[in-house]
Amino acid sequence: MELTFLGTSAMIPTKDRNHTAMMLLYEGEAMLFDCGEGTQRQIRLAKISPGKITKMFITHWHGDHVLGIPGLVQTLGASEYNKTLRIYGPKGTQAFMEKILKAFLCEEKISMQIKEVEEGIADETPEYTIKAMKLMHTAPTLAYCFQEKDKLKLNMEYLSKFGLKKHPILKELQQGKNIKWEGKAIKAKDATITKKGRKLSIVLDTGMNAQLEDRLIEFINDSDVLVMESTFGEESADKAKEYTHLTAAQAAKIAKKAKAKRLFLTHFSQRYSNVEPLKEQAAKIFKNAECARDLQKVQM
Repeated sequence: MELTFLGTSAMIPTKDRNHTAMMLLYEGEAMLFDCGEGTQRQIRLAKISPGKITKMFITHWHGDHVLGIPGLVQTLGASEYNKTLRIYGPKGTQAFMEKILKAFLCEEKISMQIKEVEEGIADETPEYTIKAMKLMHTAPTLAYCFQEKDKLKLNMEYLSKFGLKKHPILKELQQGKNIKWEGKAIKAKDATITKKGRKLSIVLDTGMNAQLEDRLIEFINDSDVLVMESTFGEESADKAKEYTHLTAAQAAKIAKKAKAKRLFLTHFSQRYSNVEPLKEQAAKIFKNAECARDLQKVQM
């Protein structure tokens, strides 16, 4: 499980930071979160095959988060992409997708399914669940949480007492079922160890108030990796509030209250050629904070 930051800039890109996008690689599947202008080039630089993309999660429809979509769709169409691209986003996503693809004369060469999401479960497989939560911004905006489901791992030391090493019946234990082996009952709770699923939360453009903060903390609670927008430093807290964005310090306070393990700040204003001061502001509150870099890969 690997997260790649494809772009970490806010509205205006810089020579070092591309528009916002992130790629989550999980068990051979590639999931794209936002697709700002230039994203497909960043995907190439990250040495990720665009053909692996199965799903795209859009936080909101401001240009710096979506203007890379037409080019990516055209590339997939020209690359004999044979999957169905599943696109998730806030209310209005269906209409926006139709308009943006029509505007750029994108031929319908690939299969796409679009799902508008309010709150709750956006997508679910036997391996993971992706949930969405409404944020507070100048356009309908969603936060996303990727939660891997807990897995049962065989306790081979315990099973060796029964002479069990490799056998098809072990699959039943991993499914949480009790079994009988050579006349002896083996309980799944004794023969397995629960491996807690990994959790990734992505919180981009949003303002904040007390009510939203409480809901957000519950939503992202205990994240292994928490990605949060930090458009401004504390010296520009008034601007952050005016434009419904967060400061690095606000992100750190939320990460601390939510008991996150790691915090990655992103979506930096172009005014910060050096984002180290933002990291310093956050680290005073939440020590395991860092500023994400374009093309940085995070193992989970």
